Amino acid sequence: MNTIMRKSVLSVAGLAFAGGVFAGPIAAHANPAVDAKPAAVAVQADKPDTAKLIPHGTQGDQSHITLNDEQIGNAKAIIAATKKAGLPERAAVISIATSLQESKLENLGHLGDMNDHDSLGLFQQRPSSGWGTPEQITDPAYSTTAFLKGLKQVDGWQDMPLTQAAQTVQVSAYPDAYAQWEQQAA
Repeated sequence: MNTIMRKSVLSVAGLAFAGGVFAGPIAAHANPAVDAKPAAVAVQADKPDTAKLIPHGTQGDQSHITLNDEQIGNAKAIIAATKKAGLPERAAVISIATSLQESKLENLGHLGDMNDHDSLGLFQQRPSSGWGTPEQITDPAYSTTAFLKGLKQVDGWQDMPLTQAAQTVQVSAYPDAYAQWEQQAA
C-alpha cells in the first residue's frame, strides 16, 4: 500500500503512526549521556482486528475513492458518533460504507431536480420519512446517531453481512450496492 493511501486510510480511521519517538515510561528514564546513539521506537496505534471489521469478508468487487478533507471530517464524525453511542467498530464500518454509497461521504443538501425525493445529508435520509428536520439530517453527528438508532433496532445486525444490515436500515432501491465500500470503510 502506498504511503499516501496508508496515511489516508489511517487518518479516516482516526489512527496515527509515529516513528522514532520515545513514549511512556521510556522517556522518563532516558539518559542522553548514556544513550548517545539515537534510538528508534515505533509507537503503533491499536489496530482494529480486520476479522471484527469485516467478519464475513468483502462481498463482490470493491470500490475506492480518494477522500478530500470534508469527506475525511465526515468519516471522523461518523466514528465519533459511533464511539459516543457505545457501539463496536463494526457499526462504524457499516455506517461509513452506507454513507460512501449514499453520498460519497458528502453532506448533501437539496439537489433540486437531481434529488431523490427529499433525501439529504451523509445518509440521504428523508425528513418526510421521519429521520428528522432538514437541519438535523444535515448535521453529521445527528444523522449518524439516527442511522445507528435504526441499526440497533435490527435484530442480529452484528452478525449480518454489511449490505444486509445497511439495507435493513436504509431500504434502498439498490440493496447490494453497500457491499462495494466495505473495504474502504474498514
